[in-house]
Amino acid sequence: MTVPPATGFEVHGARGPFNAAFFGLMGPYIEWNVRGQKRRVFAGLPRTVVELGPGVGANLRHLAPGSTLVAVEPNPHMHRRLRAAAERRGVHLDLRERVAEHTELPDGSVDCVISSLVLCTVTDPAAVLAEVRRILRPGGTFRFVEHVAARAGTPTRLLQRVLRRPWAWTFEGCSCERDLAASVCAAGFARVDIQEYRLHSPFITFNTQIAGVAHA
Repeated sequence: MTVPPATGFEVHGARGPFNAAFFGLMGPYIEWNVRGQKRRVFAGLPRTVVELGPGVGANLRHLAPGSTLVAVEPNPHMHRRLRAAAERRGVHLDLRERVAEHTELPDGSVDCVISSLVLCTVTDPAAVLAEVRRILRPGGTFRFVEHVAARAGTPTRLLQRVLRRPWAWTFEGCSCERDLAASVCAAGFARVDIQEYRLHSPFITFNTQIAGVAHA
């Protein structure tokens, strides 16, 4: 495994290709489960959007043809599928092989940032959210769909705790145990609208989720 100095992201010879293949294969099933929430929070996206961790391009369907996606994606194994998906959707792709904590975009230069199933994987969610606030223009929005820790004492929470190590290793640091609603609310946005919900899928540790919009 190596760590490219340009991104600070650990490129793993097994996990990287596995995750690209997994989300390429399972993407339609995941999207079917979260489609209602994504349609709500990703409605009316502007012509240029920054996405943190777009992976293989699951959210391109929410951008209009001719839009531009500034894709902050540090895993190079995702890039081939992401480029192909952008071409199919007619979306211009500005691909940046960087981590979400350091986008290198100018201050106050962005109208909209989106993420889905990404804040669970980043090293420092607070730093990522600070970066989002830095690059958003006043009145811009951060729109997100994320999976989070279940309530304490529930069977789902117990399973998240039991599986936390193999889950994190397999899915490149993904944590089942983060209170991301609290993190977004504490990040200093002018207003945050969040909805909690639960999926009913075989991936039980992944089923407690939030979706919302944070306004700069």
